Amino acid sequence: MEAQRLLSGFCSTPPIQNTKTQVFVKFPLSSSSASFAQSQKWVSFKACPSISQSALSGKVFQCRNSRERIEFLASDKEDLRSGIRRKKLAVFVSGGGSNFRSIQEACLRGSIHGDIVVVVTSKQDCGGADYARDKGLPVILFPKTKLEADGISPADLVATLRRFEVDFVLLAGYLKLIPAELIQAYPRSILNIHPSLLPAFGGKGNYGMKVHKAVIASGARYTGPTIHFVDEHYDTGRILAQRVVPVLAKDTAEELAARVLREEHRIYVEVITALCEDRVIWREDGVPIIRSKENPNEYS
Repeated sequence: MEAQRLLSGFCSTPPIQNTKTQVFVKFPLSSSSASFAQSQKWVSFKACPSISQSALSGKVFQCRNSRERIEFLASDKEDLRSGIRRKKLAVFVSGGGSNFRSIQEACLRGSIHGDIVVVVTSKQDCGGADYARDKGLPVILFPKTKLEADGISPADLVATLRRFEVDFVLLAGYLKLIPAELIQAYPRSILNIHPSLLPAFGGKGNYGMKVHKAVIASGARYTGPTIHFVDEHYDTGRILAQRVVPVLAKDTAEELAARVLREEHRIYVEVITALCEDRVIWREDGVPIIRSKENPNEYS
């Protein structure tokens, strides 16, 4: 198995015999991060038996046992045509993770000039977390709750993302409020996607099918996904992009949700592509806009 060969080639640890077995890797930080050193939570992933050569191209996997940790690091190889460094992405999920899968596929085919290096979940058994483990991506559990006692603290979360050298945080169906510590650590670097045209039908408790039912009940003729930067509140950060989807007279919530989701997959990949290519510009009034790749003098 390719994953077994990589592990055995770089690490002294014997290779995994069963590729469906879940692997736990401890990521203690240096002594300068006392809180993380005390908690020493676990990161989980699964060895993937079907990693293609294309998926591995441009990657460098390193094993460092001197500090009793294993680190899988994507290389900082630059695009020779643009001189732009490939970005390292963290994706946050709480559900099935369809947007996460769309982003991952775009990264692998080269549409996005970046790589997902870690996944954070509020539900360790959700579909998005399972998909991440199946693809060999490290999975972090956050936050700690009564139902998820192994979750890490906000300080540990920031320290872990720093350890992975994350450039941007992408929320993809993540239902928990992002802590102030993370927002302060990643200013103008955290994106969320919401299934309505914000500021309409946003805020705490407005997510998933609840949004589409509310849109239909209101009589609104148009809806669609919004991508916005994240602040300390639900759905109130600066809007970066929107896509309009008509609400048809006889739409059910399920039919409307399916059409909005198709647009979510398209627009999120487009926006992340621009983000990783350094084409997101902030106006003097604090509004983010996207510079066109084809015509640098045009913005949207």
